[in-house]
Amino acid sequence: MSDDALLEAADRLYGLPLPDFTPARDALAKELRAEDRPLSDRVKKLKKPSVAAWAVNLLVRGEPGQVDQVLTVGAALREAQASLDGDELRALTRQRRQLTAAVTKQARALAAQHGQRLTGSVADQVEATLTAAMLDAGAAEAVRSGLLVTALAATGVDELDLAGAMGVPESAGFTPTPLAAGSGVDRTGADQDEEGAATGLHVVPDPDADTKRLAAARQELADAEDQRNRAAAAVRAAERDVEALEARSLQVQSEIDELRRRLGELEDTAEDVDDQLTGARSVAESARADAASADAERDRIAARVAELEG
Repeated sequence: MSDDALLEAADRLYGLPLPDFTPARDALAKELRAEDRPLSDRVKKLKKPSVAAWAVNLLVRGEPGQVDQVLTVGAALREAQASLDGDELRALTRQRRQLTAAVTKQARALAAQHGQRLTGSVADQVEATLTAAMLDAGAAEAVRSGLLVTALAATGVDELDLAGAMGVPESAGFTPTPLAAGSGVDRTGADQDEEGAATGLHVVPDPDADTKRLAAARQELADAEDQRNRAAAAVRAAERDVEALEARSLQVQSEIDELRRRLGELEDTAEDVDDQLTGARSVAESARADAASADAERDRIAARVAELEG
């Protein structure tokens, strides 16, 4: 078994429409079993890609120029980051965001042309994978291989763990077979030549380019409706928050007014208590003076009594 044979088989399979992957993989593994059992076993173990990974693989094959642009900007971004070139880094970061958003939109249109609608969450995963390819050199090689099985995410700080990210781990640097311009993918899987040997991915002429353009336009419309619905939902949520906070503000203001009224009452009470305290202190001082006089008078009389008794 050669690695080239495995990569060739994986290239065929990961370039197929998503629903065709598993039956085509199993059929190819069964076909190879008699002539190359180790290869058959490895083909059988190839993982079906997630929808986001499939869309990126399709993008790599269908729009290689766009993907190359993403990876080129990513390389420049990493170089600017390494050299601490702040101005260049800020400019490239803006370009990165614009580019990944635009290429993700292309990926959605391309997927629609191949019969697969990408939801908003899947499109986010596609964009995250493209961003990872710009931030991480290993992720860039994984994306370029066209053999992803899962979406990627990277921060640009720590090196990305790519274990299990590719159908063939040793495929970093592999360049997949591009789709022919204006072509679709035959959903019947591998063709057979006259001797019955598998010829792999069958590219057929596009029978109706207008239909595909319509599908792409409908995808864009669906995307726009999704964005509008999300925006409307955000407005409703914000309005609910405003209403709740306005009600809370009124409640708090009412509590403040009540506390101010209560504070005024307590201040009046405090003044009355201070006045009473002043009077009470005066009375107490007089009482202490009277007590001292009484003590002195008692002592005088007690001394006289003692003198008479003696």
